[in-house]
Amino acid sequence: MKKLNVFVAMLFVAGVATAQTTWKVDKAHSKLGFSITHLMISEVEGQFNSFDASITSTGEDFSDATIELTADISSIDTNNESRDKHLRSADYFEVEKFSTLTFKSSSFKKSGDKTYKVTGDLTMHGVTKPVTLDLTLIGTAAGRDGKKIAGFKATTTLNRIDYGVGKSGPGAGDEVTITAKGEFKAQ
Repeated sequence: MKKLNVFVAMLFVAGVATAQTTWKVDKAHSKLGFSITHLMISEVEGQFNSFDASITSTGEDFSDATIELTADISSIDTNNESRDKHLRSADYFEVEKFSTLTFKSSSFKKSGDKTYKVTGDLTMHGVTKPVTLDLTLIGTAAGRDGKKIAGFKATTTLNRIDYGVGKSGPGAGDEVTITAKGEFKAQ
C-alpha cells in the first residue's frame, strides 16, 4: 500500500510540474496591426479590430509555449472607410469567402534573454504558409486580481501576393509588416 501511495504522489508531483497555463489576450490592452507602403512613397497603417489570441505554456519562461490567433478580416480598419471597403472586396481579402486570418505556432524557441523565434502556420485568403515571428517578452506582473499578466510584442514581414491578397502594382507595396502587441492574463 505504501508503494501505491508513493507512486500516486509521484504522479501528482509530475502532473503539477508539467501543468499547463493558458493565457488569454486582454483585448483592451492589445492590438493586431500592419503597415504597407502606398504609391511607394508613404506608409499606411491599419489594424484588425476583432481578434482573439491565447498562449499555452508549462514554463514561466514561455520556452515551450504555443500561440493561437484568429482575426476577423472584415474588422480591417485603416482609418479610411472607402479604402477599408475596397480591402474587404474581391480585389483584396474577399471577406465573403475568406473571413478569418489564423496563426498557430509549431515552434517557440528562446533566442535571447526575453526574445524568441516563433514559427507557425499563417492562413489568410485560403492560403497557409509558414512564417517566423520575432517575439519579445516585454514583461510580467501581477494584475489587480492577483493573476499573472504578461506583455508581448511580435513582428514579421510577409508578401501579400504569396497569399493571393491583391495584385502586385504601383498602388500598394507587396511587403506587409505585421505587428502584434498583446497583454495576456493567466487563467
